[in-house]
Amino acid sequence: MKLSGELKAFEGRIGHHFAAPELLNRAVTHASMSSANRDDNQRLEFLGDRVLGLVMAEALLALDPGATEGQLAPRFNALVRKETCADVARDIDLGTVLKLGRSEMLSGGRRKQALLGDAIEAVIAAVYLDGGFDAAKGLVLRLWGGRIETVEEDARDAKTALQEWAQARKLAPPKYLTIARSGPDHAPVFTIAARLDNGAEASATAPSKRAAEQAAATSLLAQLEKNK
Repeated sequence: MKLSGELKAFEGRIGHHFAAPELLNRAVTHASMSSANRDDNQRLEFLGDRVLGLVMAEALLALDPGATEGQLAPRFNALVRKETCADVARDIDLGTVLKLGRSEMLSGGRRKQALLGDAIEAVIAAVYLDGGFDAAKGLVLRLWGGRIETVEEDARDAKTALQEWAQARKLAPPKYLTIARSGPDHAPVFTIAARLDNGAEASATAPSKRAAEQAAATSLLAQLEKNK
C-alpha cells in the first residue's frame, strides 16, 4: 500500500521509512475508526509499551552504572508514563495524522493525552516490527532525546512524594478534592485541591483530573518545603 502525503511527511519527522507501510497506517488508526477491513492500533500499543520499557531500562542502566534499583525505578517511571509519551507525540505532531472516528474527532481526540500516549507506543511497535529492535531503539532515543539525560535525580511523581511525606509523619494519605470543573465536555478544565490531615492544602487547575492532582501535589510539596 502507499502512504498518504501526510504520513510520508510523518516518516520524515520520526526518521524511519517503512518497508511495510501498512504497519504505520495501523499504528495511527484509533479504535474509533476500526472495522472488519481496518485494524486499529491497540495490539501495537501493547507491544510498543514493552519495547519502550526495554529501551528505556537499558538506556538508564548505561547512563548511570552506579545507580541502585531504587534510584532507577522512579526515573524509568517518569520517562515512560503517559504524560511523557503524550509530550513526545506532540513534539512530532502525531495528533495531526491520527485516523479517528467522527465522535472521537469532535471530542478533541487529536489533543487527548491518553490517546496520544497510546499512539506513540503503537508507532514504536510498528517501527520494531518493520525494522527490528535496533530501529525501534534508535527511534526512542531520538524522540526522547534530552529527556533521558535530564530526568530528575529524584523523579518520583509529586503525588507519590506527597504521600511518602505524609507517611513519614504518621499522617493519613493526602486527599484530592474536585473544587471546580469548567469548559465544554470535549475540553474540560479541573481545579483540584490536595489536602493533608494537618490542614495543609494547595490547589491547581489543569485539563485533566490526573494532571490537576499532580500539579496540586507539586504546589503543596513546595509549600511544605518553604514552611520547614
